[in-house]
Amino acid sequence: MVGTRQGPLAGLRVIEFAGIGPGPHAAMLLANLGAEVLRIQRPGGNGFPNPVVDSGLSPVTLDIRTDEAREQCLELAELADVVLEGNRPGVMERLGLGPDQAMARNPRLIYGRMTGWGQFGPLAQAAGHDINYIALTGALAAIGREGETAQPPLNLVGDFGGGSLYLAFGIVTALWEREKTGEGQVIDAAIVDGVASLMSFFAGLAPGGIVSLERSKNMLGGAAPFYRCYRCADGKEIAIGALEPKFYAELLERTGADDSLKSGQLDQRNWEERSKQFVSLFATKTRDEWCDILEGTDACFAPVLTLDESVKHPHMKERNVYIERDGCYHAAPAPRFSRTPGAVAPAPSGEALISHWRNGQGGSKN
Repeated sequence: MVGTRQGPLAGLRVIEFAGIGPGPHAAMLLANLGAEVLRIQRPGGNGFPNPVVDSGLSPVTLDIRTDEAREQCLELAELADVVLEGNRPGVMERLGLGPDQAMARNPRLIYGRMTGWGQFGPLAQAAGHDINYIALTGALAAIGREGETAQPPLNLVGDFGGGSLYLAFGIVTALWEREKTGEGQVIDAAIVDGVASLMSFFAGLAPGGIVSLERSKNMLGGAAPFYRCYRCADGKEIAIGALEPKFYAELLERTGADDSLKSGQLDQRNWEERSKQFVSLFATKTRDEWCDILEGTDACFAPVLTLDESVKHPHMKERNVYIERDGCYHAAPAPRFSRTPGAVAPAPSGEALISHWRNGQGGSKN
């Protein structure tokens, strides 16, 4: 039913000009925490339907190349709190739907712009994808094994880590500022900016030698024998993360590892040989056998699960991390709130939501 979404953002009105990747994901994050999200999509859709990401969005098809549709979008912007768009810089301006045009009609509007390279800079008009953005920030160079090419970590680090999460963070920050000034503003959410922010941990520790971004020495990148994955007797894998000495000691004790592994944990000269010893050790039992020995202990252990396996894991089940609906697994809204929890809920049609807004029902503007 229209206007019955729950969560801390209940009543927030958002317009998303349909895109791909981080834009829709940011819209999903807001919708799962209660926002009413109207998705304006081109005739024929955006070519990447996603039943999980799109489920909480209310779609309406408009050809924004026409004067009539553009005027309708501007009228809707008058009723909205937030606009999201993910086009190259200048596209929305040429369509007559840029921030200046929209905010002239609604000065309280938060106008979120999601791009890879940002709204300005030498690369601003160039095409790109997640792998390109994280390559430029120094993140991709640190991921992979020595002597091999860098390995893109799906599109989690760029599109979603440095993209949609920073866009959503920017939106709620701008909304907070609006409470004090009554004025909206434009958010330039660039993936390169977000990933650079994510790299702050390494930028702060690498100069002092506490961590290294060289693949052969990167303790957090798989070079250390106590922080990497191993294959088991059944071909399945486990993840070991025993960084601290006390956790490393527990790992050795519970696995029955050779006494030669006890000293010199952080001596990088030992890492290659010790990794080989752990390879042999963990290959002696199946993944489930290692789970029986190590899971839930301070050895910092977890099985490497597929998505289907993760859904069935007892910890994930008890927390209801995944919600199955219409044959798809939806992640529970995150983070969790004590008084105003979000919910994965189907959205009304775009037409119904527009009618709801025009009738002045609900919304943070009232």
